[in-house]
Amino acid sequence: MPKNTLDAIDRKIIDCLQSDGRMSNQELSERVGLSPSPCLRRVRQLEADGTITHYVALVDPDKVGLAVTAFVRVRLDQQDDRHLEDFETAVASFPEVMECYLMTGEADYQLRILVASLTQFEDFLRHRLTRVKGVANVTTSFALRPVIYKTSVPTLEPHI
Repeated sequence: MPKNTLDAIDRKIIDCLQSDGRMSNQELSERVGLSPSPCLRRVRQLEADGTITHYVALVDPDKVGLAVTAFVRVRLDQQDDRHLEDFETAVASFPEVMECYLMTGEADYQLRILVASLTQFEDFLRHRLTRVKGVANVTTSFALRPVIYKTSVPTLEPHI
């Protein structure tokens, strides 16, 4: 595993950009204690090495009519590479799937689904997800409300 080479300034840059990705380089440089040119070089390096992967606008699902969050555990009938790849390709094409994780334990995958209603979820489940070849079992839990929701990854100094 590659050694983490982020220093304190890189971590400050990441923290600032995670809280406001539209921040100007001038404001960012002031917040992290660098002049603008070295600050911009650092940001470009973090982008080039893949530490910063892209910039997005975070949207409130309720404001766009997506009131139902479902967590779906999926078990496949076979877990060989071909079946895993086929499932992953299929679910990547479903816009309702916000996250998909290959898991250990009782389920092979855990999905986070956003939809407008229970009716829309039923349609997604019956007519799309369970029709993916190899799906053997599906178990769903519905979120009542978010308690903690973060989009920023922690940038704490790793403990060795």
